[in-house]
Amino acid sequence: MQTLCNFDPDYWVQYQSVEEKFANVVMNNTSSGDFLWIHDFHLLGLARRIRSKGFKERIGFFLHIPFPPPDIFCKLPWRSQVLEGMLHSDLIGFQSSRHRENFLDCVRRLMPQVRLARSGSMMECTFENHTARVGVFPIGVDYNQFADAADSAEITSRVKTIRNDLPGRQIVLGVDRLDHTKGIPYRLRAFELAMRRYPELHRSVSLLQVVVPSRESVPKYQELKADIEQEVSRINGEFTQPGWVPIHHVFRSLEWEDLVSYYRAADVALITPLKDGMNLVAKEYCACQSEENGVLILSEFAGAAMQMKRDALLVNPYDIESVAKAIHTAVTMSTADRRPLMRHLRGVVRREDVYWWLDRFLEAGGVAMPNTESHEEHKLATAWL
Repeated sequence: MQTLCNFDPDYWVQYQSVEEKFANVVMNNTSSGDFLWIHDFHLLGLARRIRSKGFKERIGFFLHIPFPPPDIFCKLPWRSQVLEGMLHSDLIGFQSSRHRENFLDCVRRLMPQVRLARSGSMMECTFENHTARVGVFPIGVDYNQFADAADSAEITSRVKTIRNDLPGRQIVLGVDRLDHTKGIPYRLRAFELAMRRYPELHRSVSLLQVVVPSRESVPKYQELKADIEQEVSRINGEFTQPGWVPIHHVFRSLEWEDLVSYYRAADVALITPLKDGMNLVAKEYCACQSEENGVLILSEFAGAAMQMKRDALLVNPYDIESVAKAIHTAVTMSTADRRPLMRHLRGVVRREDVYWWLDRFLEAGGVAMPNTESHEEHKLATAWL
């Protein structure tokens, strides 16, 4: 969200000082043969910093958020330092091929001295006699954890209560952190447009929008929270009828059981971020759809779209007309049409779960994985790693 960026040099100084603290702790807690796995944008330069301290072991880096294209990334004053910091890793992982290509395009434009070569499914970047392999590793969820919980007697009882509280209605669910990238105001306007264009949805559909508090002390986030509340109030003021409120707005963190209950109870998941590295809510929703009767509406700008595009209703979140149409399509879709789509989606989430992601990254990083024969053994082994 480049319009919200503040390129204050003091922030960059502080960012580096925090990475220096991480580097010192790493150097004091590693030994020969260790594989160091660095995560996310907080530590983009950590690999370079610990290399300068004499660290010789293998380093993996995984970016959970999108990597921007050159036209956006080049606005960053410290763009070269960021790229160099990443290139001191042995393995660099991204959520999708789009994010990897953005990174490689930035390297080509800003660091012509780096040699790029393809090696199977990976790209190799050679810089200062060091080669970093760059790959795509879409993260997953613990499918069995969500699926088993959704099938439990407790969740089944909670789902029954939710549906009894909203009788005769389809539930459209949104679950997001309070963040500008999630596109919640656009989503609310799209739902408003659906209510206006398809009056047959009145009294038969309700949007349950859960917003999890985040960075509430930051003024821009306070403004976003106020904007969302005003939009909900305005839309409900226009469309509410006796016995029916179109939007139920929940602003709080959810307990695990509540989240799983909402996932299973929802007839449609409306997941429309403006930009997202992956968006695990989409995968969690599918894992909890034990009745296989839900529909996933997904932003084409979420990393999850790469794996789920075949069976989800993909939308451009900025195009509120297309999102409104997708809402109508989803809630009017027959059970016979829904089930094959959700069955395929659940199959993807089950096969390409968090342990599949972990195995692929560590194996690409040259880490020997322990032999395991069961899911629980796999969880223990990966937790130990």
